Amino acid sequence: MAPYARTLGVRFTALSAEGVDAELDFVPELSTVGGGLHGGALMGLADVASAVCAALNGPAGAVPATTTSTTHFLRPVREGAAYAKARVLRVGRETAVVECDIEDDRRQLCTRVTQTVSIRVPRG
Repeated sequence: MAPYARTLGVRFTALSAEGVDAELDFVPELSTVGGGLHGGALMGLADVASAVCAALNGPAGAVPATTTSTTHFLRPVREGAAYAKARVLRVGRETAVVECDIEDDRRQLCTRVTQTVSIRVPRG
């Protein structure tokens, strides 16, 4: 796992080409003035889950790199944890488009992220 994902505290609960599920606990250090998880933490969770999902749909040894990302914040995550579900919308030769929904403990949709992820095998 990428060092950033470990630092953020992301935990994976399901890993397959069909989808990746990941969790991020609510901790005060990741919150904003309004009391919800910071948008950057939610985007980080979505980015990590989406990148892993894209890599699982790419060739063996593929390294994911996000090239575009669109985030819609719909409601805050104020307690418990944030639950991400990343699913591939389309896989091409060198990119994948992945959608990641993040829900709160009540399973209400809080954030939706759509990303284009490069999935290339490094040379050398």
